[in-house]
Amino acid sequence: MSALVDRLVARILGLDVRLLACQARLSARTDPEALHDLRTTVRRLRSLLRPLRGLPGVEQLETAASAVGDLSTPLRDREVLAAYLLKHDQPEAAHRRMAQMAEAYPAVAASPELAQLLMILDAFPRFLRASQRQGLLKGLRKHIEKRLAKQWKKLDKTLHDPAHDRHRLRLLIKRVRYGIEAYPELDRLPKAAMPGLKAAQGALGDWHDCWQWLARAEEEADLQPCVAGWKAALAKAEECADRVLDKLDATCFKS
Repeated sequence: MSALVDRLVARILGLDVRLLACQARLSARTDPEALHDLRTTVRRLRSLLRPLRGLPGVEQLETAASAVGDLSTPLRDREVLAAYLLKHDQPEAAHRRMAQMAEAYPAVAASPELAQLLMILDAFPRFLRASQRQGLLKGLRKHIEKRLAKQWKKLDKTLHDPAHDRHRLRLLIKRVRYGIEAYPELDRLPKAAMPGLKAAQGALGDWHDCWQWLARAEEEADLQPCVAGWKAALAKAEECADRVLDKLDATCFKS
């Protein structure tokens, strides 16, 4: 138990350092990956926290992390779209969106949402140690293992639902994958699980991009030249996602 808590505290501290580095990079506008790295770090934090719900400080930290996620999601979507437009010969539409991002990066760095997250995260290791001293972490390993197993069973059920929603399935696959990555020492899944989850996440991500961009094109006129291509790509992405999901099912789940 002590070793598990030690690793947990070390991971929290590591994520705190990474968030501070992302904040500095966003503020200085040093590179185009800073926002993506911020979101990845927040996502890893939330995956680490999910099995700890009920412990002191977890709810406040989850709420703060969620707020940063909500703040950064539309910005990252715009960033990804701008990169696509630039790559596919739509420079004017791309540069309009990139110009909007120039002010967005330092705004995220200076946002109250990120400041709140960093403040709570800084104090969280002390909450964990206090919980440990008070005996609140007894059975933590079994609790986390049970939580991870529950997510895996939920994925199994969702995959075998003929009416499954691709978007909800994409989010569930991300949650399962990041849960495994957060607690690798507790991984009890089939060997093929991680490669299968990564492939499924990528395929569903391609589908989601096209679906989301088509929805935006209804509101943003300068995206109209891309609509025909996106419709064709959406159909291909659906077929690809179905094949990848069938393979995940066949290699990791009993029929």
